[in-house]
Amino acid sequence: MPKIRIRDAAQFLSVSDDTVRRWIEAGTLPVETDASNRKVVDGRALAEFAREHANPVADPSRVDRSARNRFVGLVTEVITDTVMAQVELQCGPFRVVSLMSSEAVGELGLEPGSVAVAVVKATTVIVETPSDRKPQES
Repeated sequence: MPKIRIRDAAQFLSVSDDTVRRWIEAGTLPVETDASNRKVVDGRALAEFAREHANPVADPSRVDRSARNRFVGLVTEVITDTVMAQVELQCGPFRVVSLMSSEAVGELGLEPGSVAVAVVKATTVIVETPSDRKPQES
């Protein structure tokens, strides 16, 4: 199992190192000691914790869809020409960029500061891992 250092766990959870340490002290997040005598969190435990404590922004559209990847955020930039537009949203820590028709931008009333939901439905999702990752033993 991968072992995650406290500072890295904090970064993945978008909290401070001190917050992770408080969760560890409270017994909310399990901790181990690695070979270098550093406190680390089991990767699987951290993943479960992240899922249980995810706090997504409520979807204001009240529409049911099959797409599971929905990101609620604020429009930060709209660049349009006569036919196409680029709309940028800030959805929590994630920047989402969409290309659409300029007509759609007008119909949706998209402008910086407006609330929007980016819905992603894709058959291809590329997953990458850090290059310094050690291969798992079988």
